[in-house]
Amino acid sequence: MKKQLTAAAALAAAFLAGAATLTAAQQPEASVQDASYGAIKIDAKIGKYQPGAPVSGSLKSIGSDTMNNMMALWTEGFRKFYPNVQIEVEGKGSATAPPALANGTAHFGPMSRPIKAEESDAFEKKFGYKPTEVRTSVDVLAVYVHKDNPIASLSLEQVDAIFSKTRKGGWESDVTTWGDLGLTGEWADKPISLYGRNSASGTYGYFKEKALFKGDYKDTVKEQAGSSAVVQGVASDKYGIGYSGIGYKTADVRAVALAKNAKDKAYEADMQNAYSGKYPIARFLLLYVNQEPGKSFDPLRAEFLSYILSAEGQEAVVKDGYLPLPYNVLAKEREKLGLALLPVTVPQN
Repeated sequence: MKKQLTAAAALAAAFLAGAATLTAAQQPEASVQDASYGAIKIDAKIGKYQPGAPVSGSLKSIGSDTMNNMMALWTEGFRKFYPNVQIEVEGKGSATAPPALANGTAHFGPMSRPIKAEESDAFEKKFGYKPTEVRTSVDVLAVYVHKDNPIASLSLEQVDAIFSKTRKGGWESDVTTWGDLGLTGEWADKPISLYGRNSASGTYGYFKEKALFKGDYKDTVKEQAGSSAVVQGVASDKYGIGYSGIGYKTADVRAVALAKNAKDKAYEADMQNAYSGKYPIARFLLLYVNQEPGKSFDPLRAEFLSYILSAEGQEAVVKDGYLPLPYNVLAKEREKLGLALLPVTVPQN
């Protein structure tokens, strides 16, 4: 499968090698104002949305549960400009996006992982070209524990030994209790309770590839249909651990600092560490569309995509708890889609 840029736009360092590596030459600019999500500012060079000719009609999105809220926010914002447009959003997992696009039952296919070769090939067999990938935002995938859990940090090898029965990360032994990770007292003999996504989820696949080193999940992982359900499971289980997007964090759970390996420093799941490439599991959130090469989008889809790749669209990303695209990445996406760059009409402080 052809390598694709993944999840986070780096400022100073590349992400882990794999399906999503940024080389030094590919690292985009970004405006990092603060490490806390509440203080995120979108890149000041990203212009405000400029409405085009009036459009109306219906659109449908089928795909990632992770991106469900974001799609809803984009829909809400877009309809302020075009109240006669109806957009239906269905989020049942990234695996549902490619067939929906291929069958023509969806106009947009949001995915929290890159499309697989077999999925892309099936689309190409029908249309003669591959679906177009649009990078929309950046997600930090967090490993959550209960708020009362004292674990300070984990390496990816340890995460693998917790969640995987194959331990391809190389940790010397299986991890089944909190004592195996060095916790003492009441925690020492307590079994670790595992929560994760189901196999239709892009988050399931991404975590399997990056945190499990493409190994197999343990049979004891309690698979959940949605990202919020994973967090809720950990929140109600003192000895639980699970993985989900940072946008789903609540006061009842804590995101554990992660290290790429046992010898590396652990980094918090925050904005600065995602953009710098120090945090090891961050990814682009993607939108796939059916665009025949050399042809323009119909006006309705073009306007919706232009809205997503605008200041207002990226503000919705931040509102949903994710990271906005740096200008360099956003500009490349607009150019790829045949969308003009938006002028900066309002100074952003």
